[in-house]
Amino acid sequence: MEARSRRHLRSPLVVTPALIAVVGLTLSACGARAGDTAESGAAGAPASCVDTSGDTVKIGSLNSLSGTMAISEVTVRDSIALAVEQINASGGVLGKQLQIVAEDGASEPTIFAEKADKLISSDCVAAVFGGWTSSSRKAMLPVFEDNDALLYYPVQYEGLEASKNIFYTGATTNQQIVPALDYLKEKGVKSLYLVGSDYVFPQTANREIRAYAEANGIEIRGEDYTPLGSTDFSTIVNKVRSADADAVFNTLNGDSNVAFFREYTNAGLTAADMPVISVSIAEEEVAGIGAQNIAGQLTAWNYYQTVDSPENTAFVEAYKAKFGQNKPTSDPMEAAYTSVYLWKNTVEKAGSFAVPDVQAAADGVSFDAPEGTVVVDGDNHHISKTARIGEIRPDGLIYTVWESPAPIEPDPFLESYDWAGDLN
Repeated sequence: MEARSRRHLRSPLVVTPALIAVVGLTLSACGARAGDTAESGAAGAPASCVDTSGDTVKIGSLNSLSGTMAISEVTVRDSIALAVEQINASGGVLGKQLQIVAEDGASEPTIFAEKADKLISSDCVAAVFGGWTSSSRKAMLPVFEDNDALLYYPVQYEGLEASKNIFYTGATTNQQIVPALDYLKEKGVKSLYLVGSDYVFPQTANREIRAYAEANGIEIRGEDYTPLGSTDFSTIVNKVRSADADAVFNTLNGDSNVAFFREYTNAGLTAADMPVISVSIAEEEVAGIGAQNIAGQLTAWNYYQTVDSPENTAFVEAYKAKFGQNKPTSDPMEAAYTSVYLWKNTVEKAGSFAVPDVQAAADGVSFDAPEGTVVVDGDNHHISKTARIGEIRPDGLIYTVWESPAPIEPDPFLESYDWAGDLN
């Protein structure tokens, strides 16, 4: 699980024709070509308009502040703002104060692509921080590659991707999904039911889960998807109950989780009878679902508010002081906070805000994050992360019940797992 991936950066995009068409139109409007590879896109990219001559440098914050993903992404926006405030208070980056240009991706991949292009080409930001769903990331990826700009993406995802224009600071597959499966297997789980939102991340994650299950003697008793934002789970929950699997692996995103767990509880299903392990529910979503509807269920992440460390204590105190004592911290927003500091440390190592210089300096850059020390892998632009399985308690917080003995090196293409050979 800790084998180091040496796969060089590339972009194995698989998107719908409609999405390609929309992104292509967006890129054509700014003179770039949607079909270019990362290398050819960089070679033909428009000259950077980032202005470092004054006392300030702009960075972009791009998150869903409206739509179905707002329940998750508003806190990511807030944590980026906290990091910038702290960095500015300590002298900025290379002596320059950071100025945030914030945009709303509105839970729509095409809007994320449009706003990313605006931030790069019109607002002239030095880097962009944000995105959540894999659909939003895949829509933005060619925008960043064709403009040779930088995106810091803070959310766990399905892996099987690497781009020299993206730094992935959330977990990749071997740092979240595989440890979750290992944990369930160790607990004696022999059968699973898969429930997810109908888009890239859940579909790809479930391909990986099926491959793992086949290699490890675990039966998949059902697999259901529902559109993002869906609120009717009566049919799916009835199918889950009838399947009588040992556990449910949940890859739903956004406010669909609220409806799913309320229906799960209404159907009389409990964590004791049929536990659910989720990879997109953090403390913020628990509050929306209601702790009474999800207490006892499991999550797989790299960070919880309850992590016991001086760095996390300081982070939690600072976040609550700025945004409210009732506001929890969570994995994606901690990864976003960490992203800003990793970019700062890389710029300062490079002595430059220029994209090629930041890329060249990235390998080995570290930060003592609230989740623990993280280190950038210069080959695949992911970071080392400690895997944690958590249990949701009645107080609405998540407590670690297992963690990896050391940070796990990123293996986004699952090259160290024989069962994953056909996934690439």
